[in-house]
Amino acid sequence: MRKNGTYIILTVFLVVCLFGCKKKAQEVAATENTTASEPTRIELDVTQATETEPETEEEPTEPEERIQVDGKIRSYLTGEMVDVEKADRRPMAVILSNDKAAWPQYGINRAGVVYEAPVEGGMNRYLAILEDYDDLERIGSVRSCRTYYTYFAREFDAVCVHFGQSTFAVPYLKNVDHINGIEGLGGAAFYRTKDRKSPHNAYTSFEKLQSVMEKMGYSNTYGADYKGHYQFARNGEQVELQNNAVAALKVSPGYSINDPWFEYHEEDGLYHRYQHGKVHEGSEGPITVKNIIFQYCSMGHYATTDYLDIDVHTGQYGYYITNGKAVPLTWKKDGEFGVTHYYDFDNNEITLNQGKTWVCIVSTRDFDKAKFQ
Repeated sequence: MRKNGTYIILTVFLVVCLFGCKKKAQEVAATENTTASEPTRIELDVTQATETEPETEEEPTEPEERIQVDGKIRSYLTGEMVDVEKADRRPMAVILSNDKAAWPQYGINRAGVVYEAPVEGGMNRYLAILEDYDDLERIGSVRSCRTYYTYFAREFDAVCVHFGQSTFAVPYLKNVDHINGIEGLGGAAFYRTKDRKSPHNAYTSFEKLQSVMEKMGYSNTYGADYKGHYQFARNGEQVELQNNAVAALKVSPGYSINDPWFEYHEEDGLYHRYQHGKVHEGSEGPITVKNIIFQYCSMGHYATTDYLDIDVHTGQYGYYITNGKAVPLTWKKDGEFGVTHYYDFDNNEITLNQGKTWVCIVSTRDFDKAKFQ
């Protein structure tokens, strides 16, 4: 991790906090908040934090029981009460392009969770995890898969939908149910449009995905052992970040090419996404989310290629952002195919507000590029 003294607004030593010295961090935060007009960069001493285990662990917060009420049940993606038919149906994890030639992304506004991760050349792609897509006749454009997207899809017991893949992703696709537009039955799930040029004109739809799912013999319901991913606030409650929180009315993960940021709008309580200097519009309007997670991962390359090898298994650090504030976190994945859990300074699993979540996968080398205002 690189450190730049001119950027330090708040220094938080996670390892100190994990051993009960949170008060000191809070005093630092209180002192430094006087410079709120400048972008804030939160420095974390993560080298020790990721190698240190707390001496004791607190009991996790008991999640609200997932029971059906008036034909609705809690969504695994958003924590909101939605129709049972949608909430109990396996979601689709669709890889979407972010090339300008493919704008707008069709279906992205419906995603309960979106992963944004870099691919070769500094470009980013999205993994849009959808459960509410029954009336969508156009989803995409759909692009090729990378290794790490297979793991993200597995975390939600989702079917990964992609149009091709890198050579390095091939063996990993065996670990996830997937629909591939250039292979076997998967081709029937896609169609080409005339309003875009290849490779930005491959799209799918609800009807086509459901039809191919059935033909391929994939289960349309969650596995019996799937217990969900995130821990959400109870119905009627809101998470308001307090301890070690800093202002996050405008936040940027620091991606270079599309230069995205999120702005908090108090009138609707959501973060609105921007990129390339303007509002990021999906096919159904501006993209908004309730929660943002910056998840830092170690990154390298496969051999001498431009293809990224992103380590999504070795726990690191990050931020949780909601309701105009941000707090630092650590993350840990359950085994090779389990879910990723996010923890606060006291090693309690973080509770998300109900609503859509956007996860930015960022290189640990780019930690100091994040901005908070």
